[in-house]
Parts: sequence; C-alpha cells; structure tokens
Amino acid sequence: MPDNDQEHFELPEHAKQRLREMRGEDGHRKLFTSDLSVNEFLLIKEAGFEPSGLVVGSSIYHIGFQQARWTKNEEMTVLTEALYHARELAMSRMQEEAQELGADGIVGVRLKVKHMSWASDLAEFVAIGTAVHHKDPEQRKNFRTVDGKAFTSDLSGQDFWTLLQSGYRPVGMVMGNCVYHIAHQTVGQWFKNIGQNVEMMNFTQGLYDARELAMERMQTEAEHLQAEGIVGVDIHEGNYSWSTNVIEFFVVGTAIVPMRADHHIPTPNLVLSLND
Repeated sequence: MPDNDQEHFELPEHAKQRLREMRGEDGHRKLFTSDLSVNEFLLIKEAGFEPSGLVVGSSIYHIGFQQARWTKNEEMTVLTEALYHARELAMSRMQEEAQELGADGIVGVRLKVKHMSWASDLAEFVAIGTAVHHKDPEQRKNFRTVDGKAFTSDLSGQDFWTLLQSGYRPVGMVMGNCVYHIAHQTVGQWFKNIGQNVEMMNFTQGLYDARELAMERMQTEAEHLQAEGIVGVDIHEGNYSWSTNVIEFFVVGTAIVPMRADHHIPTPNLVLSLND
C-alpha cells in the first residue's frame, strides 16, 4: 500500500497540550476521558490497566477515479489503496495521541467512514478508542507491539479482560480490504437465464476472489505483528457512492499472542437479568 504525507502531519498544539495535561507528571495522571461503559471500565481496571484517555485519529481523503471494464471481474486497485491508506492514516494518528498519553494500548477501537455531502470523491475516515496503560511499570513493555507502539484492539472491555485472564494479549488491530468490480451480464446471458435456476458463476467467483484478497491482506498484517491468531474477525461489505457493481470488502480483527503456556479459561457463571 502507498506511503503518503503522514510524516508531514502533526497533532495540533492545543491537542498536544490537552494530552500532556491528562498525562500529568511523575506518574500522577489527572482526569481521563473514555467511551467505555461502566462494566468495561471496571473490568479493565480488574485486568491491571487504567484508562489514559479517549484518542482519535482522522483523515479526509480524496478518492481517485478508476474505469472498470463492463464485463470483467477485476480489482479496482486505485480505490482499494485509497480506502486502505486513509484508514491507516487515521489509525496511526490515533496511536500518536496514545503515545502522547504514554499509553500501552488502545481498546474498543471503532473505524468510521463518512462521505462528504459537498464532494462525492471526498471521505473522512475516523478511528476512535480508549487508550489504556498498565498499573505496573515493569509490565508495560510487555504489552507493546514488535514496533514498540501501543497495541490496538477492537475488543470490548469484557472481551479484553477475558483474553488476558486466559493467558493471551492483543498485539494489534489488523485489517485488509479489496474494492472489486463485479462483471455485468451481457444481453445474451440475461436472456439465457430468464426463468432458470442457475448459479451466476462470474458473480460468485468475483465476490469470492474479493473476500479472499481482503482476508489475505489482514493475515499479512497479523504475520508482521508475529501473532498466533486473529479473534473477533468481522467482514463488512459496501459500495458507498460507486456503481452498484463496485463493492468493497473490508475485514478487521484483533491479532493476539500467548503470554504463558497454560491457558486457563474462566468458568462461565449463570447470570439472571432482573430487567423486564
């Protein structure tokens, strides 16, 4: 995927000042912000972490144009690279805010895409999550990625606690995508299939190929992080403002590694809700 002008982007000075004030001095942190629920907040503390603050990254990106061939299944590489790189920029800027807070990781990450009403080829990509740090200074380095950065994860506070209790830890939120053009039917094919039960093989093959490309790219990111596996994988499908035959498959999950050889799974407890 392409490199761009990330190295020329800097957090606004007032943002840096706000984050520094939240971080405090000599380990004495001040007020934190968070989008955690009460249960998530308490479970993260139970897991040995403290919330550092809500962190956000964004990128408003111009998405280029690419002409598709009418009757051919093919990847729209210009669009694939644009959407991937824009999300990557948003994620890296969110991590930069976490770095300013001295955080060890980010939990509950959400990625959002919003197309601008005034220009169909512009979209804002936003990454939001809660930065956390370990209470034990000696343990903090053990939760960093192989690149020395704060880990990212889209796991909820409950899933994060369960994962740590079971002897695993997140190393990074990994993603892959593919924008793909699904071939249109020819007039002859359309007449031939009228009233028939028949698989549309070119459509099946195109969608299958697109999903596999997205999955493969997500797995490559996990391999870079030296992960053992990926949990919570989710596949999103959408065509935004493009032609109905141009679809993006976006896949995302949390890469994990073991922290110890034995993996004790907490025994589930029966909970009866008192709500109506």
